[in-house]
Amino acid sequence: MMLLLFLLPLAAAGLAFVMPSNRWRPWVLPVTGLAHMVVAGWVLAQGDQWALDRWIAVDPLSRLFIGFISVLFFVCSLYAPAYLRLRTERDNRVLCGCLLLALAMMSLVTLAHHLGLMWVAMEATTLATAPCIYFNHNPRSLEATWKYLVIGSVGIALALLGSFFLAYSMVQAGSESTLLVDELVRQSHKLSPSWLHAAFVLLLIGYGTKMGLAPMHTWKPDAYGEAPGLVGALLAGGLTSCAFLCVLRFYHLAHIAHDDQYLHGMLIFMGLLSMGAAALFMSNQRDIKRLLAYSSVEHMGMLVFGMGVGGAAAAGSLLHVVHNGLCKAALFLAAANIHRAYGTSAADQIQGVLKRVPWSGWLMLISFFAITGSPLFGPFVSEYQILCGAFATGHAVSGALFFVLLLLVFWGIGNTLIRCSLGPAESGEHAAGANEYRDNLPMVIPVVICVLLVFVLGVYTPPFLSTGVANALQFLQQIPDR
Repeated sequence: MMLLLFLLPLAAAGLAFVMPSNRWRPWVLPVTGLAHMVVAGWVLAQGDQWALDRWIAVDPLSRLFIGFISVLFFVCSLYAPAYLRLRTERDNRVLCGCLLLALAMMSLVTLAHHLGLMWVAMEATTLATAPCIYFNHNPRSLEATWKYLVIGSVGIALALLGSFFLAYSMVQAGSESTLLVDELVRQSHKLSPSWLHAAFVLLLIGYGTKMGLAPMHTWKPDAYGEAPGLVGALLAGGLTSCAFLCVLRFYHLAHIAHDDQYLHGMLIFMGLLSMGAAALFMSNQRDIKRLLAYSSVEHMGMLVFGMGVGGAAAAGSLLHVVHNGLCKAALFLAAANIHRAYGTSAADQIQGVLKRVPWSGWLMLISFFAITGSPLFGPFVSEYQILCGAFATGHAVSGALFFVLLLLVFWGIGNTLIRCSLGPAESGEHAAGANEYRDNLPMVIPVVICVLLVFVLGVYTPPFLSTGVANALQFLQQIPDR
């Protein structure tokens, strides 16, 4: 049954590519998203499972990610039919088919228990999402697509080399070369330390490039800035989370090999570097979609920082995957509506959003407060947990720097978004490409759902989520019997 998580969207992608109707094709996305969510719920209820000689498995870590990605895709897919109805000048065959392929490959990343298969699936997500970035068919989107492909391919090549090093560390230990997770876990105490260190450096840089960690983040502003908001939401919430899952697989191996102190230091450094770079570039960024790209860099930094600190902060990082993904979906979809109304994402040409598109404007503002860690929203809970974990484990200096960077990011995002929201609505009427678009229910409902979920998670963490995070953390830190 768990193979349906991969096969269902794969079959739906084939259907989308052969369907002749531009009008009805977008509906394949929400229908598939709903079916995928139902299958995911059934699979998660069955507990741990294995298939295909243990190349495919559901474990506590994959359960957390597959459930989140399924919900995220479904909510974002609700936006697609109404959005594509406004884009009749573009054929949507490639966009719909590639988004479904991306769901299939992201599902495979979460289920893969062979590191080679996981690498193939992660690379396939790059190839599946690249045509989506080029949807607008202009020189800027073409440049963004090539930058995304080239930088992403360099990163994934380094990850492949790191995987080879990891397999060779088994050979150096006198064991048979393998990339099966279960076998690597069982033999982890025999792995060659020097090859293990080299492997983890390459893997962190490689998959960190896919996450968009600084200084490998340079593809993000262009890709997120030029892609449709629907695509940006799935990239920022889904694809980068899958890359983080890849990092966690190797974090797990380092921990059980009792050789993870250097890795913790690297994660803390790269986390703070990413947050610092994001805060720096946000302070002078005047494009709202590129601003959200730097916000994604910041939050990927938070994830690896929390894992580097460990303890309660690591639990906060796992919880933050869900909170960040939902917030990013709300922000990108609301930004897409604003872009549609003004014909631009340049902040100096956008004013009076609360008057011109009030629903999208207010949802954008609420999402801004949520993503910057304001109380009563999910990110506040996870960011507070990461911060407290840093001080509790003796990382007081890193924790203080983490807090200062949070304040700088709050100012950087708020300085732009609040100015766009205020002012007379007429000031944006003369922006190049401005049109008569106003908020409509089908394009607002998905944003409302995301914002409501983020609010609910800020005041109440459901038992299934808290248990899922606790089980995933225990799985990462448990030393197996040998």
